Formats: sequence, C-alpha cells, structure tokens
Amino acid sequence: MLHFPQRNNATPQLYADETDAPLPETLNPKIRYAYFSTIATGGKSLIQSCRDLYLGRTVCYKTLKPEFQKDATENLRLLREARISAMLQHPNTMPTYEIGRDNRGHYFFTMKLVHGYTLRELFNYRQRYDFSQLMNVIVQVGNALGYAHSAGVVHRDIKPDNVLIGPYGEVLLLDWGLAKVWHREGAPASAESNLPDLDIGVTMTNAGKLQGSVMYMSPEQIDREPDIDSRSDIYSLGAVMYEALTGRTPFTGQVVRKILEDVRDKVPDAPSHFGNLEVPKVLSELTMSCLSKNPSGRPGSAEEVIRIIQHNWAPQP
Repeated sequence: MLHFPQRNNATPQLYADETDAPLPETLNPKIRYAYFSTIATGGKSLIQSCRDLYLGRTVCYKTLKPEFQKDATENLRLLREARISAMLQHPNTMPTYEIGRDNRGHYFFTMKLVHGYTLRELFNYRQRYDFSQLMNVIVQVGNALGYAHSAGVVHRDIKPDNVLIGPYGEVLLLDWGLAKVWHREGAPASAESNLPDLDIGVTMTNAGKLQGSVMYMSPEQIDREPDIDSRSDIYSLGAVMYEALTGRTPFTGQVVRKILEDVRDKVPDAPSHFGNLEVPKVLSELTMSCLSKNPSGRPGSAEEVIRIIQHNWAPQP
C-alpha cells in the first residue's frame, strides 16, 4: 500500500441536528448545492467542491466552462462522461452521485470528493516508492480497465493525471470524457468523426486536434483510426508502466510533431536498459509488449497484464 503525507482533511464530526434535519417539502435540485470552491480547470470543464445541502456532505461538482456551455458536442461529452462514470460501478472507478441542470439550464454532475494525490504527483517523488508499490497501482488501474472493457467501454485517455490515489490507498481511474462506446448494432456512438478531438493545445496540419495526452497515446490513436479498441488502452497503460519503472515517458521532447513521429515509428529503450534502476526483466518485457506498435502484438486484455504482474513477477521481500 502506498503511504504519503496526509493532507489536512480531518474526518468531520456528525451531529444529530444535521443527520435528523427534515428535508424541504419541495426538493429543488437547483438550490441543493452551495459554497462552491474551484478545485481544477480542464481544457473545457470546471471542477469544484461544494456542499450538498440535502445530504450534508461535500461533493465534487463538474460542469463546462462558460464558453463551452452552449456547445452541443461538449454537452454530449459531459453527459456521456457522467453516465459512463455512473454505470461503471467498480472499486477502482469514481462513484457518480447525480446529474442535472443548474439554475441557468446548464448540465452538471456530482461525484464523490476524494482528497488524495494523482499518480502524476507521486511520480514527482518516485524515488520514495518501490516497484511493488507502483505495480500495485498499475494492477488496480488494470482492474478498472478490464471491467470497463468487458462493458464495451474504451477509456482513451489513460495517463498519470487521471489516476487518483486516495487517503486509504484506494486507486481510482478518472475522467471518462473521451471514452468510446458503441451502439447495439456495433457502430461507434455519435459517429466519432463528428466528435472533435480533445484539445491538448497541439494542432496538426489539416487533421484537427488530437485526443488524449500525446505522451501516452497509441499509434492508432495518433493516426485517428476509426476502429480503435481496448488495445489502445493497453498501450497507454504500458506507457504509464514505463514511466513508473524508469521515471521517464517512452518518448520525450519539446517538439510535438517529433514525439508523434517517434510514437509511430521508433521503439523506445527497454526499461531494463537503464541498468542503474535494476528493473525486473519480466516487467520490462511486459511493458515493451504493451508498447507494441501493432495492436495484435500487445497483451490481449488488461487481465493478462495483471496476471503477468501478479504471477510472473514476485517482488523481493
């Protein structure tokens, strides 16, 4: 289990005057939430903490930034993210509480508020953690992915920033805003070509904008192939594993176009290449398998990745 400095989030005391307070005769969801405080801002979304006055708890409240609140595509994405998060009920996914419209008619949804650290923050102090602790996080992310894939959902934005480790050691896979789902007859939902890609601040010539974070994207995701499936997530999980083992991403640089070319064409040095790190051979080989340019060369499922970590590699006591 990971251990890290605790933030000042003392457990609130519960009192009868709060637990036994009557509900209003008419429940109005538009006045249910108060005392908003911004936690983070994404490219197009705003995440706040606020007080749920009906249940007496603090929750996470996600909505679109004002400039995107009339954008039909972004509203569809927010709805999809809320519903996917709610439908994927798993110990390694974030519980979703409610979806609704605010006083101005704009979509929002609420989630459990977890005070923790992202895997990105842990990587900033990677030397504090051994391979066993870091692989435990990878296994739990793999558990979430395996469950999502079995439900017909591809995450498409696996990266350290979207993995949260809570105060009890729980690992949560976040941000399903780019998730891909299919119609019952097998066609991708909402004609993926009609959903513009996530703005990562990098525009490719005559190709719109890329989905996901470039350091962790699979080659087929970079090439915007229409038949992307769960193996793209396996690649991204491998990129996160690579960083967990070596402290660096498979490909680095300041010129995005060069990074994209490397993802398509270049094979990174195996983690075991960095002799000073003493990366176990089985973990190095697994990581490189996940990073195969050809999806058919990757492990066939997240469960296979987990099996190799848990059964083919035994951490030293």
